[in-house]
Amino acid sequence: MARPRGVEDAAILRATADVMGRLGPAGLTLAAVAREVGLVPATLVQRFGSKRGLLLALADRSAAHAGEVARRVTQEHPSALAALRALTVESVAGMATPERFAHHLAFLCTDLADPELYARALAVHEAHRQAVSQLLARAAESGELRPGTDVPALADAVRAVTAGAGLNWAVERRGTLAERLHRDLGTLLAPHLPSPTTEAR
Repeated sequence: MARPRGVEDAAILRATADVMGRLGPAGLTLAAVAREVGLVPATLVQRFGSKRGLLLALADRSAAHAGEVARRVTQEHPSALAALRALTVESVAGMATPERFAHHLAFLCTDLADPELYARALAVHEAHRQAVSQLLARAAESGELRPGTDVPALADAVRAVTAGAGLNWAVERRGTLAERLHRDLGTLLAPHLPSPTTEAR
């Protein structure tokens, strides 16, 4: 049977992510997503098979998207550290309110308990980890970081700060998540930046 035209799968998956952030696990239904994109639930069943199939498709798309974002910010920012800051902020762009952050966190907890969803969550995690590691390695090579910086250890710390900053911000609710990430990432990177004396030589 021919697929109904009018709404591409990519648009449906973007709408699914938006509904996830707004309504959380309890509110994410095929009916809610269908309303968001102007389709009927039966069309989503035809394309994805079930709500679980839709979630698996979104998870697959998220892993690919992580790599796409990394490539784009690298092209947009000549500075590796500027690209790293942009990547870090964009990786949480869908969590701009504490409520959205909480809803996405709830979905992550579900992913960790489901083997198929966990495999995809791990793929997203690894894609982001690889992007962070590559940007830090580039920053070290270009002199944006001090000589001798332990890049793998710093990459792990960047990932930890990204996760921790989000949790702290969601609880404390001061400023924006982007502001909190910029602040905490800046604090982490500061000891690894070349001193003005070193740069002047």
